[in-house]
Amino acid sequence: MLATLGDLPTGPEWAYEFKWDGVRAVTRTGRRRVRVLSRNNRDLTATYPELAELGAVLGERGAVVDGEVVALDSGGRPSFERLQRRMHVGAPTPGLLAAVPVVYHVFDVLHVDGESTLRLPYEHRRELLAALGLTGPVVTVPAHFTDVDGAHVLTAARAAGLEGVVAKRLGSTYQPGRRSADWIKVPIVHTQEVVIVGYTAGAGRRAGTIGSLLLAVHDPAGRLRYAGHVGTGFTESMLRDLQRRLVPLHRRTPAVGGVPRDHARHARWVDPVVVGEVAYRTWTPDGRLRLPSWRGLRPDRDAAEVHRPDVPARPAPPPPAGRHAGGPTGHVEGAMQTSDGRWRVEVVRRGTGHWYRIVHGENTIDWLSLADVERILGEVGVDLTLLREVGPAA
Repeated sequence: MLATLGDLPTGPEWAYEFKWDGVRAVTRTGRRRVRVLSRNNRDLTATYPELAELGAVLGERGAVVDGEVVALDSGGRPSFERLQRRMHVGAPTPGLLAAVPVVYHVFDVLHVDGESTLRLPYEHRRELLAALGLTGPVVTVPAHFTDVDGAHVLTAARAAGLEGVVAKRLGSTYQPGRRSADWIKVPIVHTQEVVIVGYTAGAGRRAGTIGSLLLAVHDPAGRLRYAGHVGTGFTESMLRDLQRRLVPLHRRTPAVGGVPRDHARHARWVDPVVVGEVAYRTWTPDGRLRLPSWRGLRPDRDAAEVHRPDVPARPAPPPPAGRHAGGPTGHVEGAMQTSDGRWRVEVVRRGTGHWYRIVHGENTIDWLSLADVERILGEVGVDLTLLREVGPAA
């Protein structure tokens, strides 16, 4: 089951989990044996032998669980860059296992003791998961939060350096393979899976390797569309590995149209089969990634799965009675601002509705969704993720 991208939902029908920056894995256990599969059914059992702990904990009990394999940095935060050292290794050496250990955060149970749990509501599945007693050095069940303000969970995720929050509807069933609005992911740092369609040769310190990658994503009709290029975020080992993978895939013509002439002039085209991931600021109106930075390859993804997030625009709430020239009435329940105080974002609530407001000097823009806020701030070069939380009246 996959989450949709959207604004943070609120209300008593939602639970909140932290979003982990790792690799999704569904694990089947029984009679102390373990089999680990990626989202695209690639066998990861040998890649992450640490997950055998799950079989040891459950013993003879059979279960199927869903979770995220994560590598931690020296500060205990998930590090996707560090996980890259493990993702491409089918049989890691003892030295690699010691240098880059992983943990397995289990957040759902799909089958237990011979019974399917897919049709049970999320809150019941979490109770069953807690009862399994998955507490070990490798396998853990991370916290989930109910009866709380989701904005507080998101603030905690930001303070801890995590990827974001996933909101899950308490009454929702588990829907295998489906991207459902019952799970909504709210990232702090935006990431996008991309298909590599070409590259340019490096110069200077990158001479002999890759200068930049040309990227594409599928549109809603399934057509591959050019999404821009990325030239930052690479390590030397990443560049060597990319060149080794891409050179055998050379082709004479691009797999996508619409590549700007200055990007295409010195490009070397490749078959669109290699999937990676970038962090980015926002999408431009012409469908390009703005300020992308390379994060790494995604061997757990198929190129056909790579789509630009389709986030429908949420209609603004109707203006309440009594709205006046100074702005709509409403209670400011939270705020963030830039370090110099020039840009301020407020969370405004009136009744059961809420919206976002941008304040810049004497100018105010109201009735915004979170996506609107990010887009507007991005256009003036302000990174939403760098704003600090302040009191509503600060």
